[in-house]
Amino acid sequence: MRVFFLLVSMLLLSHTANASVVTRHGYAQFDTLKYDAQFTHFDWVNPDAPKGGSVRLMAFGTFDTLNPYTLKGTSPIATADFASYGISELNEPLMVGSGLYDPSGDEAASAYGLIAESVQYNASRSWVVFNLRKEARFHDGTPITAKDVAFSYRTLLKQGHPQYRTYLQEVARVDILNSHRIRFVFKRSGNPLLILRIGDLPVLPEHYWREHDFSQTTFKPPLGSGPYKITSVKPGRNLVFERVKDWWGQDLPVNRGKYNFDTVIVDFYRDKHVAFEAFKVGSFDFYIEHQAKNWANNYRFPDIAKGKIIRAEIAHQIPTQTQALFINTRRAPFQDRATREALTLLFDFEWANKTLFNNAYQRANSYYPNSDFAARDKPKGAEWLLLSKWREQLPSELFLQPFVLEPSDGRGIPRERLRKALGLLAQAGWKTTNNGLKNKQGQILSLEILLVNPSLERILQAYVNTLNEVGIAARMRTVDRAQYKQRLDQFDFDLTLLTLPQTLSPGLEQWQYFHSSQAMVKGSKNYAGINSPVIDDLLEHLLNAKTYREQRTAARALDRALLWQYYSIPNWYISHHRIAYQNRFEFVRIPPYTLGLRAWWLKPSEIH
Repeated sequence: MRVFFLLVSMLLLSHTANASVVTRHGYAQFDTLKYDAQFTHFDWVNPDAPKGGSVRLMAFGTFDTLNPYTLKGTSPIATADFASYGISELNEPLMVGSGLYDPSGDEAASAYGLIAESVQYNASRSWVVFNLRKEARFHDGTPITAKDVAFSYRTLLKQGHPQYRTYLQEVARVDILNSHRIRFVFKRSGNPLLILRIGDLPVLPEHYWREHDFSQTTFKPPLGSGPYKITSVKPGRNLVFERVKDWWGQDLPVNRGKYNFDTVIVDFYRDKHVAFEAFKVGSFDFYIEHQAKNWANNYRFPDIAKGKIIRAEIAHQIPTQTQALFINTRRAPFQDRATREALTLLFDFEWANKTLFNNAYQRANSYYPNSDFAARDKPKGAEWLLLSKWREQLPSELFLQPFVLEPSDGRGIPRERLRKALGLLAQAGWKTTNNGLKNKQGQILSLEILLVNPSLERILQAYVNTLNEVGIAARMRTVDRAQYKQRLDQFDFDLTLLTLPQTLSPGLEQWQYFHSSQAMVKGSKNYAGINSPVIDDLLEHLLNAKTYREQRTAARALDRALLWQYYSIPNWYISHHRIAYQNRFEFVRIPPYTLGLRAWWLKPSEIH
């Protein structure tokens, strides 16, 4: 019977409606790979970088599990900046370049084989075959096979974080063709992004997880296959990674010049002030700065002047994450667009930027800042056509003008803007009384801003004061990380300040952020509770884009529709890295699309 099904699978493969089959060392969403099959290393790495020595890093927050794939707990990769370091508890994927594991440094929407030696697909992209490397091994020496890939797919689909159900929902079936060949057949053809997302699939060891409970949190490092393995765990406080000396993948073109430190020690800090003071006295080697005030005022200590610590601003072309106060439209007061627009108008970014941020930031007028996917000007051409069929459901202003949050002069909200906000609140049925804004039922308009980072309180206090002044009973509440995660998973908030990571090629993650099917899925990232046929339709166009031009058009239309519905209050962004580091490292260059710390190495004098 098994032989029969294998023959049927091979027959289907050879008689597909689109007979031309492409076999490549990598995959590009829109067909153009920068590096050919003979490439030996990426341009931005030193293939002969010396290996050795140790580095100490800082992670902000804590962790209560080393299983990053389930809804339970917080794993290290979920803490701030951890993904930038190039080490993690993640399992290696089939391909690298388009996902979190090892993002591309100088190429968008492309991936190259890691566990997979090559990839095959037909012209319509209705299926994809991954040919696995026979030398690929887990750390216990067990070969990585197609059975492990199939197990990973099934396990993540059934027991993994809800995001995996989103990523894998377009897979109709998985066929094991032989021990090192596996095929994914899609429910529909014509979506070139799906192959990239399947290439991001982390490969889990079936033999290990058969003996362990995948659904539970754990401090025992699960079996991996990557360049490092965890050798020491102090729960919530410290991790030690040791480079695998006989790692099977060290000479692959995608890995040459990377993972150069023998030992990586990560200390977890819950207070950024404490962490910064520890950095100043040499407790760890890198500090990625996120506070503009600290960057402007507090890097004047002796080691900076002596050149022992390098302080650098490095421009990049990475689509900046979406940072905003997300408004929970599942709750009645915030289901009204006029109310949400008023809340947006009452946020004075310019005052905060001038007073608190030393004018370091730009206002985000897009869900895709620092990106070619941000909506520009008025809609026209193909973008106008995508939106025009939804004229009845979209505000008329969307078609007449670009979305711009009008700036103040930094000295407070202008009276005209304040009058407009109050008019919108009145339009939504909120009347001014001696006890605040009330609706017809006598209910007070109140809201709570849920926070996890205490440092955000000083930034948002002025906003809360403004809301209270106009009659909205506003307050902030800062909770610990465990409670914050639980409340987010249950959508138990009014407003909350969050970031949505964005990629070089927006795709299925946008579905999880904004699609109606995710609005009530526990643990989803549709924080605003968006439930809109317009947004759903634009997401379909985005995911089915056949060319970069089509993708950009759909993304800009989606951006515009989201902005004009005021599902969130956009914050701010910068287009450069702010990093300080001990002057004991060398690197070739910082590529445009990643910080690239995984390709740094220690100066020879620092290797002991």
